[in-house]
Amino acid sequence: MSLRAGGRFITLEGGEGAGKSTQAARLVDALAARGIRAIATREPGGSPRAEEIRAVILSGAASRLGPLAEALLFSAARADHLAATIRPALARGDWVVCDRFADSTRAYQGAAGGLDAGVINALERIVVGDTTPDLTLVLDIPAAAGLQRAAARRGAGEAVDRFEGETIAFHEALRRGFLDIAARAPGRCAVVDASADADTVARHVLAVVEARLLPPAQGPAP
Repeated sequence: MSLRAGGRFITLEGGEGAGKSTQAARLVDALAARGIRAIATREPGGSPRAEEIRAVILSGAASRLGPLAEALLFSAARADHLAATIRPALARGDWVVCDRFADSTRAYQGAAGGLDAGVINALERIVVGDTTPDLTLVLDIPAAAGLQRAAARRGAGEAVDRFEGETIAFHEALRRGFLDIAARAPGRCAVVDASADADTVARHVLAVVEARLLPPAQGPAP
């Protein structure tokens, strides 16, 4: 029996402020309305031990060690997330909607951080294996606009996390990295304009999911 047993694995990727968490939650609700069991999860995190690693990463404690150390931490969190949350859900036949996954390592530590692609490929082979997404939605927004959204969401007095505090050049490289990933894997990825309001983006996201993963509605028998 296939590990997925009817389940589907959808990831949402993109830079800061693209609205991935919002759209993941809305997509789970839209799937539930269609009778599809789905869970929303996130990276880094998504399982108790992975959430502990998330706190270390986003605090910036590992940033001084460089992109390789960060990629290793993300991979450790991802391994636990897959084992504890993603693979069991897929084996039950549930759909999994994940806010960030392996493409974020390629974009953040690779395209923007300068880590060699061969290292990232090796980590992905070891950790992810064949549990690759059925569909990746790249929520695209100009870097400056995304950072403005992230700042508004964060609110006054709240600390900037490890990645939001990077330079605009970093975030522009990050955006290019995600668009390059989508261009290299068009069968898996779809780019969605995330600069619109949340309702419009949600409609576009659902339209892609329906076109790629849901069977066409059956008309009445002749």
